[in-house]
Amino acid sequence: MSQERKIASDIAFTPGVKAIQSRKGSRDAYARMESLGGWATTINGDLAEFIGQQTSVFLATANRDGQPYIQHRGGPPGFLVVLDEQTIAFADFNGNRQYITSGNLAENPRAHLFLIDYATQQRFKLWGTARVVEDDRALTDRLMPQNYRARSEQAIVFTVEVWDANCSQHIPQRLEAGDVSRALQSRDAKIAELEAEIKRLSSNR
Repeated sequence: MSQERKIASDIAFTPGVKAIQSRKGSRDAYARMESLGGWATTINGDLAEFIGQQTSVFLATANRDGQPYIQHRGGPPGFLVVLDEQTIAFADFNGNRQYITSGNLAENPRAHLFLIDYATQQRFKLWGTARVVEDDRALTDRLMPQNYRARSEQAIVFTVEVWDANCSQHIPQRLEAGDVSRALQSRDAKIAELEAEIKRLSSNR
């Protein structure tokens, strides 16, 4: 963490942000939060479990001039790997080969991960730095999900500095297609079972 920041949330709450918070009346509440320890700086068990269940993530970067870019990355549960309490990594699957994220990180390592689970209406914000690892086949192979039909030529390693959880307000609840399909199959199997039982009972009259 930067030596200039005495409070973890200062990574987001810059003097400009705090000035607006003061003007709009929320600064006192955030100051109390800061006095109690503020945001977390390491990945705990609950966050690690949440990360391991996700099938989607948004990675924000910016180039040397500050032009931001957000890239979506997805995969099966477990494609995001918590390497330790400070590090998250994933295999960077081949896509349209624009390499905007790679180029941005070559100029500016500052990055942000945004995780949102629509089914449980949870979201986490993670600030830190990221780097592209192109020459570590063992790492890339370790990060590749088993039996997943994708190719990866590199890995992205994200070092967490600070993270925070958002409230569930305004997050629409949406379910994964696979979860819906399994629920419908279970319902249909139960209906078939009940219909068979009704038929059996009717034939015994």
